[in-house]
Amino acid sequence: MATKQRSRPAVKGQRKTPARHTDRPSGATVARITTKEASRSDQTRYWSGQVTKHSNALDLEVGVFTWKDATRIAASLKRSAEESERRKGTPFQSAMSMLNFYINRAGRGHIAPEQLKVLERAKVELRRLFGK
Repeated sequence: MATKQRSRPAVKGQRKTPARHTDRPSGATVARITTKEASRSDQTRYWSGQVTKHSNALDLEVGVFTWKDATRIAASLKRSAEESERRKGTPFQSAMSMLNFYINRAGRGHIAPEQLKVLERAKVELRRLFGK
């Protein structure tokens, strides 16, 4: 026995689907995003870029995640984490967290495969520097 679906009775004056653009006067045009706005950098477009640029936990050296030397990256992160008084966890947690954040969020889709290998080696080096 097939069950019959019930439909709700329409209330007089109400549409089944809401009308679109009701807040716009008829004939009004929609503002388009200009090329300049569309091409702004990822550093300002995504929240992860803002975190990388203006981290409240660590004072990172400029361009630290673009360096080609894993040992130098790890040493810089360690120094930043140990000097910071605004971090919530241990220096190791803060440094590793920022490195993982950049790999998984801020740099996602923008890291060259060679640089990703450098950053992964920096994680190993960071563990070594902290004796973990």
